[in-house]
Amino acid sequence: MDYRQYIAGKINVEGVSSEEIASLLAVPPDSAMGDFALPCFRFAKALRKSPVLIAETLAKEIAPDGVIAEVSALNGYLNFKVNKEGLAADVLARIAREGRQYGASDEGAGKTVCIDYSSVNIAKPFHIGHLSTTVLGGALYRIFNFLGYKAVGINHLGDYGTQFGKLISAYKRWGNREEVEKGGIHAVNALYVRFNEEADEAMEAEAREYFRLIESGDKEANDLFEWFKSLTLAYVEKIYDRLHIKFDSYAGERFYTDKMAPVVEELKKKGLLKESNGAQIVDLEPYGMPPCLILRSDGASLYATRDLAAAIYRKNTYDFYKCLYVVAYQQNLHFKQVFKVLELMGYEWAKDLVHVAYGMVSLEDGAMSTRKGKVVWLEDVISRCVEKARVILEEKNPALENKDAVAETVGVGAVVFGALYNNKIKDIVFSYDKALNFDGETSVYVQYTCARAASVLTKAAAEGIAFGDAAEGTPCAQEAELLKALSDFPATVHEAAEKYEPSFVARWCVDTAKLFNKFYFDCKILQAEADVRAFRLALTKATLTALTNGLELLGIGVPEKM
Repeated sequence: MDYRQYIAGKINVEGVSSEEIASLLAVPPDSAMGDFALPCFRFAKALRKSPVLIAETLAKEIAPDGVIAEVSALNGYLNFKVNKEGLAADVLARIAREGRQYGASDEGAGKTVCIDYSSVNIAKPFHIGHLSTTVLGGALYRIFNFLGYKAVGINHLGDYGTQFGKLISAYKRWGNREEVEKGGIHAVNALYVRFNEEADEAMEAEAREYFRLIESGDKEANDLFEWFKSLTLAYVEKIYDRLHIKFDSYAGERFYTDKMAPVVEELKKKGLLKESNGAQIVDLEPYGMPPCLILRSDGASLYATRDLAAAIYRKNTYDFYKCLYVVAYQQNLHFKQVFKVLELMGYEWAKDLVHVAYGMVSLEDGAMSTRKGKVVWLEDVISRCVEKARVILEEKNPALENKDAVAETVGVGAVVFGALYNNKIKDIVFSYDKALNFDGETSVYVQYTCARAASVLTKAAAEGIAFGDAAEGTPCAQEAELLKALSDFPATVHEAAEKYEPSFVARWCVDTAKLFNKFYFDCKILQAEADVRAFRLALTKATLTALTNGLELLGIGVPEKM
């Protein structure tokens, strides 16, 4: 049972849907007040009554039943206490029944969500700045699939532009195929950096000519470009595998080369294209924005041109319900312009385009700067985190089997969780020590909690203790709080999708792990009386299932032992 939806269905506020009421229901900080609370302040203006009077009126209208044990009003809040025995039976039975699908739904059946994320640049290594878009997009991909949508993961490769002409020029001047093959993406990037350091006007002109050759289909230029691309994808696939990231499409900027001219022609036909200092623009001044540049004065396309073509292609190809762009907040204006141009072109579905903006990631010693040479490669961050996890595991559990595999799961999870735990728009300062803290708000803490729960169940099995997955019982305070958290998981996943905010799932995992550990330390499990023991073992198993589901939605594995 979805307790929020059930309670919302009992509340009648004129002009407010039960879905909106369900979204407003919160868990009070003090459980003595109730299990769920509805703040009535938002209804005061529409109903022309004080929040206190609204709450008191609603409390009189709702009668307790088998699910709702008590209804009360306090200081503008409508508080509900649920039947604890019913809560226990319902939650444990549902988790036992649904297992690894607990929290999933079919709400998105028949709907496609395109998610544009990671978008690596060909011939450039992954740096830590790519972390957020990659893991945020990956989490949303899994969450939407979990809710029955068909998620389409798109890696909009940065594979278009004069920089590839520069790379060919650099390779033909200083490159060696054997050395580049051996050095991979870092050798390719070194050539690009050297070109930018040594380039003069003649070299820049040569680079432009090589890019023209790529565009015109020259075999040698395109063979070199495809080689650079294959080296890049071989490199990034290894990182994607470690981060549990997948894509359904690698259609990048170059893919839209032959799809931009029809867009430009359509803009002309619809009277939207204007000339400005030789360039072609769409005037957005009436909408409070600077003009959207479509073609430069030399006729070259821009990011906006390609993004317009990409959006139209994606709608025609996937008929998406939503199309998400997981791109840093610095591109806010760019996406506002692109979305507005599509709206002006008459595309009603422009309203379904969403810029999922996020903040920057840096290490404790400062932000990354490519120009200053202060770039931190993502592969190095992951590997260092795994190495540090290996050392910590060796100290905490020298007898642990498969330490390398566990260290990989713990270290990679720490990197992912570090980028997903806070609200996506916040800038993140990544700390190895904080990310690997067994007692902090980290994935390691949640993973260790799962290992603790698994250990309890293993001991029970070893001792021949049988219990039903959906054992019944009257929960004590600690058990009731944990059950409430478990019951809230489906609503949390739904809200994470609705607001494009995986941090809701990450925070739920930490909060639930804290509640389980309180239960673990305060309540005897294996030493309890038989009926109580059976109930607590069922609760332990349910918690392990739900936490595992939560972590895996984020792309984080769960070791059996730590």
